Amino acid sequence: MIKFNSALCTVGAALFSLVLGPTAANAQVIQTDAGYINGQTENGISSWKGVPFAQPPVGDLRWRAPQPVSHWDGVREADEFASDCMQTPFAGDAAPLGTPPAEDCLYLNVWRPTGTTSQDRLPVMVWIYGGGFVNGGSSPDVYNGAELARQGVILVSFNYRIGRFGFFAHPELTAANEDNGLLGNYGIMDQLEALRWVQRNITAFGGDPNAVTVFGESAGGGSVSTLMASPMGRGLFDKAIIMSGGGRMLTGALPLDSDTETSASDHGVEFAEWAGIDADSDTVLADLRALPAEKLSEGVVLMSQPEAPVSGMMLDGVIIPEPTNVTFEKGNIAPVAFMGGANTLEFGFPRPVEGEFFEGNFGPLAEEAKAAYSEVADNPQALAFTVAMDSMMVEPARFQVQSMQKAGQPAWHYRAGYVPESMRGEWPGLPHANEIPFFFQTLDDRYPGDVTEKDRNMAKTMSAYFVNFAKNGDPNGEGLPQWSEYDDDAKTIMLFGAEGAADDVDPWRARLDVTQKNADRMAE
Repeated sequence: MIKFNSALCTVGAALFSLVLGPTAANAQVIQTDAGYINGQTENGISSWKGVPFAQPPVGDLRWRAPQPVSHWDGVREADEFASDCMQTPFAGDAAPLGTPPAEDCLYLNVWRPTGTTSQDRLPVMVWIYGGGFVNGGSSPDVYNGAELARQGVILVSFNYRIGRFGFFAHPELTAANEDNGLLGNYGIMDQLEALRWVQRNITAFGGDPNAVTVFGESAGGGSVSTLMASPMGRGLFDKAIIMSGGGRMLTGALPLDSDTETSASDHGVEFAEWAGIDADSDTVLADLRALPAEKLSEGVVLMSQPEAPVSGMMLDGVIIPEPTNVTFEKGNIAPVAFMGGANTLEFGFPRPVEGEFFEGNFGPLAEEAKAAYSEVADNPQALAFTVAMDSMMVEPARFQVQSMQKAGQPAWHYRAGYVPESMRGEWPGLPHANEIPFFFQTLDDRYPGDVTEKDRNMAKTMSAYFVNFAKNGDPNGEGLPQWSEYDDDAKTIMLFGAEGAADDVDPWRARLDVTQKNADRMAE
């Protein structure tokens, strides 16, 4: 629900700032380019939540590029998260939503140290959540930006459309061409618009628009890859961190439209038919936009197979002209400082193989693969899982670090394997997404009552590296083990393990080398 403080009008808020002068640093009223917002302060951190960065994408704005926010009068209260974007939440989510999802969801949140002024120009970190592009939001407790802000940065998080709301194509949308060629990838358009909002407004919060680090995990990491590869992302950030982003995952992305192969628009036509819309009607697009939001999200849940097709990111020729891994390989990538990595217990999808496992998966590289995976070769289930994990997440993370280094950009590689002490009897490594509360220092929200001092110390270390990178373009800092910039000959890596942080030669180097060769072979 939108809340406005009727006691503070626009003129009054302006006078408030003028009268207080230098002491206004502690004021929670901030002027954005759409109007004044009032936040809250708690334990030395000021925050503003539920700040609109685009018009609600509902009605005729469903499947439109984000539209500018209408200016409001008075002071808008910004002390609660807005709705996360429309979806069907799933049980067991490591980052459960804190608000009910809704189609009206294009809002962002800002945290800063209390007392920050517009002259301080603190570095900015912009978080993009994961969830397979069908789940996720900015409201989960584990994404609370307070502890990152406490280290001297400004943290921004935002919602972006997901599922069929965020990634959808149809011939009628293509024909209407309502946004001059911007079609299909509406969730990525939201991300770009949020970053533009940061460029226009973050100085008022005390942030530096020329020192913006964009970081994300899983689908959020894939989003960072896309923003780095997209011509439309240039100039919106100067540093990037990809956490378990599956750097080769867009290889099979569908074209938005095609006369020769299956396209995202074909999926849209199938969905419309499934939803009961008459293909011969003159009002197909209006009928699609009139569908209840629940119909669009029906059956669309992470790790599920919906009855009607769902398209993810697509090759639209504008935002995503080619698969992002191709752009990385060419070195035609955003010239930014870079960090990338994955966890020690990632997920993957083992390929069904007839006959001998190594020959079926690696072909002429079978003998090299046997040697590289000798530690798990006697356990068929562990072997299949490990090969799939390396192929989907672990090697692609190194591939992106390599690509950035070859393109002449500073790059650092990590692998997160520190398992919280309370989970060591259950997890043989750190599962996908479970590094997030370490970097955010929100362990108590993820493991309430079970966090040890050793866990907290690791979280402080991991978080400090991220913040140092945002501040200086280099993760190293006082009191931290030295982290070497990536070198493709040495293939060193920062390992966050049970005994702490250690910079060393990658112990999985042979596995990743053969996985990389296999990826190159299969791409030929």
